[in-house]
Amino acid sequence: MALPIFRTKPVEHVDTGLKKCLSAFDLTLLGIGAIIGTGIFVLTGIAAANQAGPAVVLSFVISGIACVFAALAYSELAATVGGCGSAYGYSYVAFGEVVAWIIGWILLLEYSVSVAAVANGWSGYFNNALTAMGMGLPEALTKSPELGGIINLPAAGIILILMGLLIIGVKQSAQLNTAMVFVKLLTIAIFLGIAAFNVNPSNWHPFMPYGWFDTLPDGKTIGVLAGASLVFFAYIGFDAVSTAVEEAKNPQRDVPIGIIASLGFCTVIYIAVSGLLTGIVPYTDLNVSSPVAHALQLLGYNWASALVATGVIAGLTTVMLVLYYGLTRIIFAMSRDGLISPFFAELDAKTQTPIRVIVLCGILMALGAGFFPLGALAELVNIGTLASFVLVCLGVIVLRIRQPHLHRPFKNPLNPLFPALGMLSCGALMTFLPETTWIRFIVWLVIGLIVYFTYSIRHSKLAQ
Repeated sequence: MALPIFRTKPVEHVDTGLKKCLSAFDLTLLGIGAIIGTGIFVLTGIAAANQAGPAVVLSFVISGIACVFAALAYSELAATVGGCGSAYGYSYVAFGEVVAWIIGWILLLEYSVSVAAVANGWSGYFNNALTAMGMGLPEALTKSPELGGIINLPAAGIILILMGLLIIGVKQSAQLNTAMVFVKLLTIAIFLGIAAFNVNPSNWHPFMPYGWFDTLPDGKTIGVLAGASLVFFAYIGFDAVSTAVEEAKNPQRDVPIGIIASLGFCTVIYIAVSGLLTGIVPYTDLNVSSPVAHALQLLGYNWASALVATGVIAGLTTVMLVLYYGLTRIIFAMSRDGLISPFFAELDAKTQTPIRVIVLCGILMALGAGFFPLGALAELVNIGTLASFVLVCLGVIVLRIRQPHLHRPFKNPLNPLFPALGMLSCGALMTFLPETTWIRFIVWLVIGLIVYFTYSIRHSKLAQ
């Protein structure tokens, strides 16, 4: 008899009350809305200045390849297993309850800290725009205590605004996301158009000033591979599409399209933007919270800098919106399974949204965004995401062995090679993250296991 902690859920597609209203186009834009954000508009400059130099473009290529393998795995499991719990739900079917809990616990960290981290980047651009209009906020209200401020007020405020929007309903949120995605893409097109005619090839020399990988005496990691482990944050978001399975009109077809199309499109954009950004100004000048707008200012295009800053504000808003949405659906799925309190599985009769979860998450994330800086948040998100990607890739292999006859509307090509490459590449990127990030991650996992063995194992629906 199997241990209770390894009990698995059957594959079943049931109506859970969430409103089915999202098309493949909606899901693709949902993915683009989540992916293009802090990674390209904020972390590109930080990674170029401190870790990779102009070779940050290689960092994006390496991270993108790892994500392609993970995206294919997500697509197969989303179409086959379904459910709004993303990697949590897939792990429940493939590995059993304790692994599902661990991955669900990691996803809670990934999505909640992602929103707080993006809110930090949003705050930087927002305050720059206010400053340009002569209405800038005092430094004490735009920085966390660790950076010498009192609270990052804009970062906390935008999360609370999005909380209200998500309470209204998912279709309305998707419509706002669509409008903002087009604003964001227009912004990128303006930057690419200007940058393409202002490249100074000497800025690309030396191309790889920090080498492939090295660790400094203070524990900081540098090099292309270290940069890849940081800019990996730029790709987080395509997995959020898989949390929309239960609200997709035709999930077995539309969700794989949304995942793969959004990732492929964004990868091309990332390579173009990072290459041109380091070509128009020296990479040493990019260690700022708004490198794209800053680079245009250095070139003398102040009007374009202001326009880009406005577009980035809209773009980062969509990232937070989609990740916030994904977080609430994962908590909803875990609550429905009994692993956390059933209090969070209640849907509002009018909007058909889990309002209790939305409000709780909004308050906690607003506090995190207000009181913690961007760098520490981004690295913590990356290690959690990479761990979930490794398990999703492994889940494809395990389910092919355990349930070979399961109906698979979308199949991962070259199985088990591609899932194995996904596990290896994502696992390798984890090793390039700093030791302090690993310590925080392990502490989070220990807390999660304590919660599981004191509450979840006894209240699980499978236990009853």
